[in-house]
Amino acid sequence: MKVAIVGLRGFPDVQGGVERHVESLAPLLASQGAEVTVYVRAPYMRHVTEDRWQGVRFCRLWSPVGKSTETLVHTLLAVFAAAWHRNRVIHFHAIGPSFFVPLARLLGMKVVMTHHGQDYQRQKWGRGARLFLRTAERFGVLGAHRVIVISQQLRRWIGTGFGKEAVLIPNGVTAFPEGSGDAALLPAMGLEAGRYILHVGRFVPEKRHHDLIDAFLRQPPPGWKLAFAGAADHDDEYSASVLERTGDDIVFLGRKTATELASLYAHCGVFVLPSSHEGLPIALLEALSLGAPAIVSDIEPHVEIQLPDESYFPLGDVDALAARITHFARSNRRWSDWADRVRREYDWHAVAGQIHRVYAAL
Repeated sequence: MKVAIVGLRGFPDVQGGVERHVESLAPLLASQGAEVTVYVRAPYMRHVTEDRWQGVRFCRLWSPVGKSTETLVHTLLAVFAAAWHRNRVIHFHAIGPSFFVPLARLLGMKVVMTHHGQDYQRQKWGRGARLFLRTAERFGVLGAHRVIVISQQLRRWIGTGFGKEAVLIPNGVTAFPEGSGDAALLPAMGLEAGRYILHVGRFVPEKRHHDLIDAFLRQPPPGWKLAFAGAADHDDEYSASVLERTGDDIVFLGRKTATELASLYAHCGVFVLPSSHEGLPIALLEALSLGAPAIVSDIEPHVEIQLPDESYFPLGDVDALAARITHFARSNRRWSDWADRVRREYDWHAVAGQIHRVYAAL
């Protein structure tokens, strides 16, 4: 069964939740017998020299680099290429690329769409972009043969908003490379095991970096640092406003490899995600899977994970977030029980099996 996957920049080690999702999923689909081709954006794949990776074929296609045109141009080219390569199934990831679901059907392919989140709720988009994303969501949901969602909240939205039943298949937890989690990597980043707060994610407004920085500065735990792993996709006013707040105790590490991320997760004092918008955050699942205690905003996708009550704070409440940080810094313990639970309940092998069955049913 030939399967095309579209809607992402590429992988491995390309920043983004959808990228991390497909990086974990695609090799497992290939191992289950699917002939998987991922249509990637050439500008993001210069660090990868091979055309195959863990059984997955890459088809590099040109794309512009810019948040307003990149996804549209590349996905259009990818849909035509997927049809030319005679793929039986095409799997769209995220709502923006799903604008081209009707075209894929017109070209004779069976269409699966994974809805990763209501991206029009992200703070970075203006009115025109939000209108486009809502239109793309409608085209994708109503046009796809099967719709997959990663959370109960999205499943309810598809049912009430479009009168269509979606298949719930949550994200999984990445199996990090053998030997990952070495604390010896931390000194080069200026960090000490157990004495730093960690945030992992792109520099976009909905991640609310400033809330976390303000909370840390309000009540900084003695001897601790605040570390950010990640970067902006495209330099803009928001990313500049975050980066200018660097200091002796606030460090920006940039993009990190999977091995480096594993070390950061495994030895942080607490992982914090104060976001105003998420789907089902892979970074949070990864942190939990390596025993990191977590503090998160009380948005619905975070609440679905059912963390301890002490983990949640009201979205945007900097004082409450500062109090949570102080509490966790004092307790300073690992969550080994949560690590076992997350690895058991969010297993990529199980996810791949469910998605492979969706393909087979088409």
